Amino acid sequence: MSRLIRNTVILLKAETVYGTDPVPVGTTDALLVSNLSINPFNAKYVDRKLVRSYLGASDKLVGAKYVEMGFDLELAGAGTVATAPPWAPSLLACAMAQTLTATVRADYTPVSTGFGSCTIYWYDDGLLHKATGVRGNPVFKMAVGDKPVISYKFMGAYSTPTVVSNPATTLTAWKTPQIITEANTLDLTFGGTHATATAPLIVGGTTYPSQGIEVDLGHKVDFNDLLGGQTFDISERSASGKVTLDLTPTQEAAFMQMVDSGTLQSVGLSHGTITNQKVLLWLPNVQLSNPQKVDSNGKRLVGFDLTCLPSAAGNDEVRLVTSF
Repeated sequence: MSRLIRNTVILLKAETVYGTDPVPVGTTDALLVSNLSINPFNAKYVDRKLVRSYLGASDKLVGAKYVEMGFDLELAGAGTVATAPPWAPSLLACAMAQTLTATVRADYTPVSTGFGSCTIYWYDDGLLHKATGVRGNPVFKMAVGDKPVISYKFMGAYSTPTVVSNPATTLTAWKTPQIITEANTLDLTFGGTHATATAPLIVGGTTYPSQGIEVDLGHKVDFNDLLGGQTFDISERSASGKVTLDLTPTQEAAFMQMVDSGTLQSVGLSHGTITNQKVLLWLPNVQLSNPQKVDSNGKRLVGFDLTCLPSAAGNDEVRLVTSF
């Protein structure tokens, strides 16, 4: 009988001890996913390179093994103020920390130490792939006309797949996102201020029509295979992004001057009209580069790459705010 991709179930649960399976279950740890990808068996092969009197290949010995997984999770708040959304454990496995401000909001910001990790169970229509010690990289995609998502790439320790029936799942915690449109999303704001101590608002600055924003945290995830333990370590972070704007000639000239001078400024986008399901993406120190002329159905737009820089204190180049 044929197996079906739609019969995929993915469970994810934060690990208390790195690499120790916390045993996720369908009732509390199921993900509502799209855009699936999995490489279930990556290995470091060692070619024997045998010297023999005849031609022919030598066999390869299978060394350290790991799993790569990818999927998108829809980006919406929990539906209850200052409450962690169901996607939070996945983000905490990507060198991010969570701060819940009672009666106000939930914040997610980068960290440089004390990284979280998770275990993922990937049920592929009757075959279970497990990965432990999982860490990865998120990309926040908020493009006009599309749903907002966090697009993940994960790496974790390999376990031999087992034949197991898919578990029943509970997905009621996942809220339906709003499409990024003029009615649902505020204009992209440059040079504003984020009111971090109160409600998550962008104050001041200048707004510009845009095609939305995409931000990649840019984590380098390394597989370290050591006697006594395998680990997946985040060794670097270089957050970047991109925007495409509708600018007047005067505005474009001003932006070109900012590119030329390396001027830093803030960039923010607030999305959603449903209370406690809104999301806000905030970049306090952004350098624009690589301007591109864009043809959008005959309309002149201008694109820019973004380099998201930390302040002197660090760990603040990207902030995701939700559940407000």
